[in-house]
Formats: sequence, structure tokens, C-alpha cells
Amino acid sequence: MSEIKIHPLTRVEGHGEVIIEVEGGEVKDVKFAVLAVRGFEKFVQGRPAEEVPYIVSRICGICQTAHHLAACKAVDGCFDVEPPEGGHKIRWLMHLGNMIHSHALHFYFLAAPDYVIGPDADPLRRNVVQIAKENPELGKIAIELRRFGQDIVEATGGKAIHPVAGIPGGVSAPVDEEDRDELFNRAEEMVERAYEGAQAGIEAIRETLEEYREKHDLDLLETLGNIETYHMGLVADGNRHEFYDGEVRVVDPEGNEFTRFQPDEYLDVIAERSIEYSYVKHPYLKEVGYPDGIYRVGPGARLNVCEEMKTDRAQELYEEYVDEFGECVNYSLTINWARVIELVAACEEAKMLLEDDVITEEDECKEDYEPQEGDGVGIVEAPRGTLIHHYKTDEEGRVTEANLIVATTHNVPAIEMALRDAAKKLEDELVKLAE
Repeated sequence: MSEIKIHPLTRVEGHGEVIIEVEGGEVKDVKFAVLAVRGFEKFVQGRPAEEVPYIVSRICGICQTAHHLAACKAVDGCFDVEPPEGGHKIRWLMHLGNMIHSHALHFYFLAAPDYVIGPDADPLRRNVVQIAKENPELGKIAIELRRFGQDIVEATGGKAIHPVAGIPGGVSAPVDEEDRDELFNRAEEMVERAYEGAQAGIEAIRETLEEYREKHDLDLLETLGNIETYHMGLVADGNRHEFYDGEVRVVDPEGNEFTRFQPDEYLDVIAERSIEYSYVKHPYLKEVGYPDGIYRVGPGARLNVCEEMKTDRAQELYEEYVDEFGECVNYSLTINWARVIELVAACEEAKMLLEDDVITEEDECKEDYEPQEGDGVGIVEAPRGTLIHHYKTDEEGRVTEANLIVATTHNVPAIEMALRDAAKKLEDELVKLAE
């Protein structure tokens, strides 16, 4: 048996490799291995639960705010405390700031070069610097949106990277009024810039997909990355799109509701399978089993599980997306289309929260709490998808058990499925390469 290894993977947020096994003139298997040992579930054991939101924010340099807030929500549950309205909305706004920053980074810096510059262009030209040269206005949008997102996180979380404001029962301080006013004065322009960038991005994605389809004489939904899985994400107020709070909805590959559950019920729905060649487990739906119960999370999945957006501009783009692809999309290359819709939604929601004076009120940012024995689960939608933090504490409020299922962990089995699908479609080329 011959092996083709793709290592390191580039233009991804993390570390991994792809192993393609070839034997007898065909691709036998494809493995997606995640190589980093994280260990945070062990790091936090024995620590006071109040410290955990600061520790786990180091899990990821991009999604640090999502980890901080999921941990805050879980510790709230352990200590049986709920944030007041101001604390809740400050946390929510902090989360939106991270979503704006991360989605702008992921689309404009990691994905857009393949669409804007072109997938067949010299790889040395496929980067954000070249985008800025060829389309300076799009480059400015990317930088402005990232800055706006980071400024929101700094104003609400105390630090732009690895926020420190989240505490059990809310946040440590309200948003400074001058900071709020400055951000609000920029918010409308950022909504417009996000919408302008989304339209340009969608057009580039549409042109690239159409060019690819015609070049290979393929139906759009028969091309690489079209895998059928379940989809999972938060919804609120029925089946409205949600970033921060709500219940988790799961739909099947056709978009039919499979189940929905509250955060503290996740163990009734999700199981995890250890994989010998990777440090990341493979989650799946218990009722369906493995591998049939593999599901996806993230921008595409969130648009699949919802039926409407919260805000006007995002709703307009969502309806266009549904008209183009249908209400449930299994095609992986539409995920960045979904991402720019969410970027507009996050900017619109941030503007809405910045209008609310409650985020500047000292007596509305936190509730008193007492460390105690408890069990808490916090779920938010990280930029890459559903993020679960689960802690148990003893009578002194120290963590005794921890379980984390991060967004990329949910997606790893589906990533491997997509790689296998692509390898089979490119089998002749891969067999020659292995020889």
C-alpha cells in the first residue's frame, strides 16, 4: 500500500494532515488527522470555576471570545446564577464582535483569494495582499470590518484578544459610554460595508462555481464537496437564526427536523468516538449511530437549521441564498456564501445592541453569586459552529469534570467524508501520483 501525505495543511486555522491510502490501482481510504494535543479538559480540573473562562480562551486565537463566553454560561449553570439584562447583552455584543472579526478574517483573508483572484491563478498571488492590489476597496472592507469587530470585543471584554470581562452572573463592568457612542457612530457604516462586501463576495463565488461547473461539465450539486449529512445549530423564537442563545436544532440532509434540544440535554443527543490516528474524537448523533449520524455545524449548517434571519439586510441575502440553492444545502462550497450573510447579520445585530443604554449601566451588568457544587452547560455559536462547554464543580466551586466539544471537532468527520469523496473523484490522478 502506498500513502500520499498532505502535510502541513495550509490556509486553515489549526494543524493537521491528510493521508491518502492507495492500493491495487484505487484509493482505499482517506484520513484527516488532527495532530495537536490540547488537554484543556484536564487543565481546568481542580481550578476555581471563576478562572476557567480565562483559561479556555487560550484554546483558540481566533475564537477565544466564543470559548470565554461558553465557559461563562457553563459556570453560570454550576453556580445557579443568571446575568441581568445588561450583562446578558454585553456578553452577546462581545460575541458579535468576535463573529465580525472572525468572519471577516476567514472570508477575506483565507477564502476570498481563491474566488477573487481565481482558483487557477498562481498560488503565490492567491492572498489578501493581491486582493488589496487588484481590488483596493474590497481590501479596505476586510480591514475595517476586522478592526470594528476587535474594537467591540475590547470595549465589552476588556481586551481585544483573550477577553477578561466575563464572570459568573454577567460581566465585571459596563461598557464605557464614550466607547459605546464611538462604536455606535461607526455601526451603520459597518453594516453598509459588510453588505457591500457580501455582494462582491457572492458575485465572485457565483462566478467561480459556474466556471468550475462548465469547465468540468458537471451539475453544480454533483461536484466536489457535495456530501449528505445532518446539520446542527442554535435557533431562537421558533426557527430564527441565532448566534448566542437559544436551543439546538438538528435537521436531516433534506432539511427535515430530526430533533431539537436544550443545552443541558446535549449528552442525550451527541456521542463521541475515539479515532486511533487523530487526537480529535468524531462526534455523531446517538440515535442514528456512526457513521450515518455524522453532522455539520457552522455558517452553512446554521442557515440550514433556521428559517429566517433576525435583521433586514441579512434576511434579503438569505432569501437570495435559498432561491439559489434551496432551504437545505449539502454543498460545501456554499459555506463561504453563508459566511458573508452572517457577517452582515452580525453587524446589524451589533448596531441594535449598541443602541441600548442598558449596556452602559453599572447596576445591570452582574448578579452576586456564591461558588457551589453544580453542573452547567454553555452553548454558543462560535464562528466555525456550535461550541459546547460542560463543567461540574464541587462544594468549593472547583472544577471536578470538564467536557468540551469545539466547533471544528463536530466538523472533522464530515471533513473526512468530503476528502474521501474528492479523492474518489480524482482517483486516476492520485493513483498516478502514488506510483
